Amino acid sequence: MNDDDAREKNDSSVISRRDLLRTAGAASAAALVPHSIAAAAPAEAIEAGAAALPGPSIATAPAPTGPLMNLTARETEILSAMVDRLIPSDELGPGALEAGALRFIDRALSEAESDSAGAYRSGLAALDRYSHYSRGAAFVELSATDQDSVLIDLQTGGATGANVGFVGSSGSFFNMVKSHTWQGTFGDPHYGGNVDFIGWDLIGYPGVRLQVSEEDQRALEADELTPVRRSAYDYATFRADQ
Repeated sequence: MNDDDAREKNDSSVISRRDLLRTAGAASAAALVPHSIAAAAPAEAIEAGAAALPGPSIATAPAPTGPLMNLTARETEILSAMVDRLIPSDELGPGALEAGALRFIDRALSEAESDSAGAYRSGLAALDRYSHYSRGAAFVELSATDQDSVLIDLQTGGATGANVGFVGSSGSFFNMVKSHTWQGTFGDPHYGGNVDFIGWDLIGYPGVRLQVSEEDQRALEADELTPVRRSAYDYATFRADQ
């Protein structure tokens, strides 16, 4: 591969990740703030900011090394590896682990997603059994490439018929974890993820505003809009809705 080919390949991967973060991240950011506030941050703001994908200049959250509140140490290790492959850190910036998605999922399993705790435990065990069955090693011991191929099998339902313990389709488990990882990376920090606004920085999301002034709009169009680093629930108007 010559230098031009390598550069073209690298550019393609950058564009791919930017497109991924723009579409998935913007949707998650908007979904996890009160509707009226989400509407105050126009789609144009998200689209314009995502093109730059600036890396955050703030400290990131370390990945948990012990058991979470709802998962054992082993389950935490497997989930951490899965979350890390769904939105990995790279030259463009940190990923889901640094944004605190793992802690977000753990908190959700104690609250809004408590009914999913059993699905997580059985799904993570089935993922590890499938990894042993199909790749000859535990999921956390595989290379990043092999981990990705296992996750593709899960996503497409290819692991369903391996008799490793998935309840229903392996794709259902994959989609559940993927959805929660996106929410924990790009959602409002009020819910325990998006630590230090890492996710919003990754997609160039300008932050929650009660209204967008003409001056804000001009600054946005000039790529000079200063992000608002506040949770929606920092606004008294919406604290009563928690």
